[in-house]
Amino acid sequence: MNIQAILEKVDHTLLAQASTWADIRGICDDGIKYHTASVCIPASFVDQAKEYVGDKLAICTVIGFPNGYSTTAVKVFETADAVANGADEIDMVINIGWVKDQRWDDLLAEIKAIREACAGKILKVIIETCLLTDAEKVKMCEIVSASGADYIKTSTGFAGGGATREDVALFAAHVAPHVKIKAAGGISSLQDAEDFINLGASRLGTSRIVKIVKNTDTDKTAY
Repeated sequence: MNIQAILEKVDHTLLAQASTWADIRGICDDGIKYHTASVCIPASFVDQAKEYVGDKLAICTVIGFPNGYSTTAVKVFETADAVANGADEIDMVINIGWVKDQRWDDLLAEIKAIREACAGKILKVIIETCLLTDAEKVKMCEIVSASGADYIKTSTGFAGGGATREDVALFAAHVAPHVKIKAAGGISSLQDAEDFINLGASRLGTSRIVKIVKNTDTDKTAY
């Protein structure tokens, strides 16, 4: 697969707690240079990053991150605030405890409320697959499909596990046709990226793919 075709599906991600503006500015520069789908950054940097990149790059941020157990009202406020600050895309974390308690109506209502707060911006729903059974994953495919969200997403990368080929294939088999798939967490090679795309992922949440391409560019210039 063409490397640029992979890069165009990458949400170039930096969500480390100690991230500085210099770090965020650096991944924005990389996102523009390598034509990634977006950069995914902490909400506190959204307004600064949007002012910096203008219309050259989409800005994605995270809501209820990484644990998902904020109240719905808090998540809705976070979403509206992020959109007001210039976020183009929202990646929200579901309440995992509600899945375990089978509070399906509450999960659906929360996603719908956040969908409304997105004001037309792209919404991706993180279900944290490493904490769920296959039956719970399938149920969440149904709920996300009914919610109006644009994407279902595997992982935060903060819960001890990331995207697997099996989970992306399961998503592809159970989400409605209008729901796209984002694989995130542990995508460490171009082969990983290509595999996830071939299995049905339209987006990849990763910082490593751009680093690999940058290192390749550096190697080329050394000769």
